[in-house]
Amino acid sequence: MKKGVLITLISLLIFALAQCREKKKEEKNTHLAEAEDFYWLNHADSVGYIGMETCKTCHANVHQTFIKTGMGQSFGAATRDKSIAEIEGDSIIYDQYQDLYYRPYWQNDSLYVQEFRLRGKDTVHNLRQRIDYVIGSGQHTNSHLYHHQDYLFQAPFTWYAQKGKLDFPPGFEEGNNTRFSRPIGLECMSCHNAMPLNFVKGSTNKFSQIDQGINCERCHGPGELHFKKIMAGNITDTAREADRTIVNPKRLSTQLQFEICQRCHLQGNAVLNEGKSFYDFKPGMRLEEVMAVFLPRYEGNADDFIMASHADRFKLSKCYISNPETFSCTSCHNPHFSIKETNLLNFNKQCQSCHGEAPNFSCSAPPKDLIAQAYNCVACHMPPSSSTDIPHVTVHDHFIRRPQALYNKLVGTEKEGKRFLALEAINAKQPSNRTKALAYLQQYERFSAQKQYLDSAEYFITKTHGSLKEAAYLWSYFYFLKNNLPALATYVDAQGAENVLLNLNAASFENQDAWTAYRIGQAYDAAKNLERAEAFYQRAVKLASFELDFQNKLSLTWFKQGKIRQAEEGFLKILSGYDRHQEALNNLAYLYLREGNLAKAEFYLQRAIKYYPDYELAWLNWANLALQKGEEGVLQSALEEVVRINPKNQQAQALLNTRF
Repeated sequence: MKKGVLITLISLLIFALAQCREKKKEEKNTHLAEAEDFYWLNHADSVGYIGMETCKTCHANVHQTFIKTGMGQSFGAATRDKSIAEIEGDSIIYDQYQDLYYRPYWQNDSLYVQEFRLRGKDTVHNLRQRIDYVIGSGQHTNSHLYHHQDYLFQAPFTWYAQKGKLDFPPGFEEGNNTRFSRPIGLECMSCHNAMPLNFVKGSTNKFSQIDQGINCERCHGPGELHFKKIMAGNITDTAREADRTIVNPKRLSTQLQFEICQRCHLQGNAVLNEGKSFYDFKPGMRLEEVMAVFLPRYEGNADDFIMASHADRFKLSKCYISNPETFSCTSCHNPHFSIKETNLLNFNKQCQSCHGEAPNFSCSAPPKDLIAQAYNCVACHMPPSSSTDIPHVTVHDHFIRRPQALYNKLVGTEKEGKRFLALEAINAKQPSNRTKALAYLQQYERFSAQKQYLDSAEYFITKTHGSLKEAAYLWSYFYFLKNNLPALATYVDAQGAENVLLNLNAASFENQDAWTAYRIGQAYDAAKNLERAEAFYQRAVKLASFELDFQNKLSLTWFKQGKIRQAEEGFLKILSGYDRHQEALNNLAYLYLREGNLAKAEFYLQRAIKYYPDYELAWLNWANLALQKGEEGVLQSALEEVVRINPKNQQAQALLNTRF
């Protein structure tokens, strides 16, 4: 049987099934869309990604307009051409909480940031970091990343385009400056850039190579099969049938088109389904097959929203609720063309297609106001608003409704303050108890450490009936966040520690089993059961060898057991892979201090203090080093640094008082 005939028969069978399952849908084109949603050959795991440069060999015209869009401009090398930041010699931001200054500057075509601290007129700390990448299209922001020994981190400065302002990145402000240690992992990169194919399994933020810019395959799926088919001269007449080797979103139902957009424009608390990773969603799928995205719901704050919550806000609109089969993101947005180059009339025409053309549409605004606004529907019904998560920016609220002040009066929702109601899965109708439990655990860990989140998580964990592995994952996560390590050790003992360990055997992109082993190792470590702690730490390291904190804890356990050479080897292994690991630098220095190897101890402590100037333990060890070397002046200054960092350190304060 010929392939074309076989595909036609399969399509007819699927079409018949769709008719049985979707009896309420009467329009023929809707049936066809549902039929064509069922299979795409490039969904197979064996099909690879080929990159935008390959795509443009046949689609040059589309590429030429797409690269000007926000998606096309989403990520790039930190060059003057890519950056929109107006950085001059006096461009400085100051962290009053940590008493640190940041000065980004250009050196030829390379971008750097200098972190420094002043004491009087003296510079007492000075660190320079080269910036490798700019993230953000520049319509709202440019943030900055650096790549050190393949580990990717965010730098502590952002340019805010609408205000023309240099400031800290979202999440770094108000005493939350993590300096150069915020990891940029798979979840971040899977939306802000091309599919991160060179992510190193067994890590959080290690990338052997980084692509630059969201590309064609984010919306069309991996292109290898399609490219090979075309190069072989096998051309499908797409006027008659779909080319199944590549997803064409136009052939998807409106709902599945919407799924592509909300993969990245539904920002929130993303909980992966069991066994899934951020690689697993492909265009043509439903997002809930891979993850559920949760947002907190409150009583009394209809106007609050986060930056990339376009899909959530849009789905609240009566326009969408009344027409979910026909009204979607692409009704107003052409993903191949920049918003900046799209005439405002194009957006208003979409409104007027249902509400009548200007000036003869039904609108309660005074005619003079309509004329003054040039009949701009968007200005009133999707007003620019600030988001709750990113400072200094405004974005159009995609909750299409009456102007809010009037709307609140009409429906009686004007309230003061807000009250948390629950976490809601925006894209999944019936999330499992496991998923709900993880949503509350992640909300506590990543967004807001409120006790009520842990209480809710515990409730849903008790209602979850899964495997021993899943139960150990959930309970270890819960007890770890609750800082109740004795309860975690008791739980694992009750299940049988060897049995639990035996089940933690899967390496994955999310490192779930490795994290379970690590948390249990911490519980036994705290209980001074070092042999069991060592066994669980070893399993964590085996499953996720590039999670360097795992190796650090294992090496510390060896040190506590007197296995000094093993501990030394472990710390050195960490630093060979990432030479700025904070704890490994200090722990190795302490090991050498204990052995009297002062030269090596000094070398690693200097590095620790250089990169972490407020690291109390490193300064204490520096004081110890000065004491052993008989350097009284160095000892005094080291103790003063300890007291500056932690005024409650009574030991350092007492030494200062008695010796100086």
